[in-house]
Amino acid sequence: MSTKDVNTLRIAPKIWRNGELIDWNDARVHVMTHAIHYGSSVFEGIRAYETVNGTAVFRLTEHMQRLVNSAKIYRMDIKFTREDFCKAAVDVVRDSELEACYLRPIIFRGLNEEKPAFGVNPFPNPVDCYIAAWDWGKYLGEEALEAGVDVCVSSWTRITTNSLPAVAKAGANYMNSQLIKMEALLAGYSEGIALDDRGFVSEGSGENLFLVNNGTLITPPLGASILPGITRDSVVQIARELGIPVQETTVQRAALYLADELFFTGTAAEITPIRSVDRITIGTGKRGEITKLLQDRFFEVIRGERPAPNDAPWLTYVNESAEKKTANG
Repeated sequence: MSTKDVNTLRIAPKIWRNGELIDWNDARVHVMTHAIHYGSSVFEGIRAYETVNGTAVFRLTEHMQRLVNSAKIYRMDIKFTREDFCKAAVDVVRDSELEACYLRPIIFRGLNEEKPAFGVNPFPNPVDCYIAAWDWGKYLGEEALEAGVDVCVSSWTRITTNSLPAVAKAGANYMNSQLIKMEALLAGYSEGIALDDRGFVSEGSGENLFLVNNGTLITPPLGASILPGITRDSVVQIARELGIPVQETTVQRAALYLADELFFTGTAAEITPIRSVDRITIGTGKRGEITKLLQDRFFEVIRGERPAPNDAPWLTYVNESAEKKTANG
């Protein structure tokens, strides 16, 4: 498949596999791969944006650190460092020639073809690492960033932290997420919100959640079986820079209905307002002032138009000269 053919589909023609770039069509796994049968994979979702100084990957180091952490929790021995994964991601984006794209690093248990081992025990199988990229638009729709989305509280409980670790971004966790998402879609909603095993608000199927009450930003804590989102952390830092009070605390289901504003955060969702929950209108039924303020500042940062809070290096430029230009002002 040629670069031209692939780019008409807006897919990067090369995928990084275990230290080398291979053609998209060569990225194949055996049907008996352990991850297919037992969900033994960890992954990341990362965005590269078109900025005023060229293409840059957003908070690449933090994403790759979470990937390495997830692999550690699941006892996956990997021969690549966080820095190796960061370099590989930049190589994939640079080779793709996409101005903006979504990156999917994934680490999974493969198949030992010399001595096939079938069963729950993952240790006999090799650990494979891949990074792919494609152009992915707004996850919940272009119009959602302004108009907001309609969501429901799911009947499915979020996984408990002592059954599957929510802090790991593991493929198996997303079977729970799929149940939440499918239920919401079939009921006519864009997304579902899960409660934890105690009945407190956790998160969406693939997004963290924020409420705004009386000018204070409120978000469920890690103890509510949430993924420690990179975008979630970015919003917290931006809010504090703007002087908006931030509180991490348990959230009752009814508090969703009474919030002044409500929004999702995530790499795919970015910052997406919620206009109703269980057909109860949130606030004025449209994007609130604080949500818009956070959106505007967030997009200014990811476009390279404004430095990140505390001048943190949130953008990794694919073109090294652009990075040096930015560093030198």
